[in-house]
Amino acid sequence: MDLEKTLLRKVGDAIGRFQMIRDGDRVAVALSGGKDSLTLLEALLALRRKAPIDFSVCAFTVEQGKFLRPIEPLGSWLIERGIDWSYHRDAPSLQLLDEQPDHGCDLCSRFRRRAVYEIVRGLGANVIAFGHTADDFCEAFLRNSLFTGRLSALPPVTWSRKKEFRLIRPLVFVTEDLTTRFAGSLGAPVIPCGCSQKTGTVRRSLRDFFAELEQDHPHLKETLLSAMGNIEPQRLLDTRYLDPNLEEGAAQTSLFPIVTES
Repeated sequence: MDLEKTLLRKVGDAIGRFQMIRDGDRVAVALSGGKDSLTLLEALLALRRKAPIDFSVCAFTVEQGKFLRPIEPLGSWLIERGIDWSYHRDAPSLQLLDEQPDHGCDLCSRFRRRAVYEIVRGLGANVIAFGHTADDFCEAFLRNSLFTGRLSALPPVTWSRKKEFRLIRPLVFVTEDLTTRFAGSLGAPVIPCGCSQKTGTVRRSLRDFFAELEQDHPHLKETLLSAMGNIEPQRLLDTRYLDPNLEEGAAQTSLFPIVTES
């Protein structure tokens, strides 16, 4: 299988289907140093050369004090290839790590989100691309369903709360087995984050659950992604989308709220 061809087809499908990138956009890739965001960056750079629209790509990395190895080798690799990349140490995040070393993911995410918006504003970008994969979408779907009582996952396209930035996730159809192989083929230094090594978490439990099921059902994630795009609200329990007087088999439509991320 041609890894790059498969990757670009899946990413191109997501960008086209959800209108993620438009003419004149400047896309800033949130580069964490891991395999997923590296794969995303390479895919967008390749698609930019082939796309019928004009858009630019840059990348940035936020240092929150959780990288397990120095970031410099990755920076050198990016700069040698002429990639527009910037590195930012976020002082509030580093202070948080000193004062509350056992802080949870939610607090860390809020600090990171603030830093990302500040950085991207300085880069002159209007689109922020995140490296969430199909695995992340499926895990979010199950996590929300099982632990928060909400039938939701991650939005492929959304906006920051003040509508300043469009937030996109072009790897929605790309599973991590593909990003692992593709990133390995690049020869780029992968810089892991300590958070990815945690055990005993809900995320780790869901990953183990998927891994076990996929031994017998190898297309499980693809099926779950298909289900997220094939909703039958009249067969769920949300009364906002149910009409008790609707005749059997009749079409029912509903308007879903626009999602924003703060």
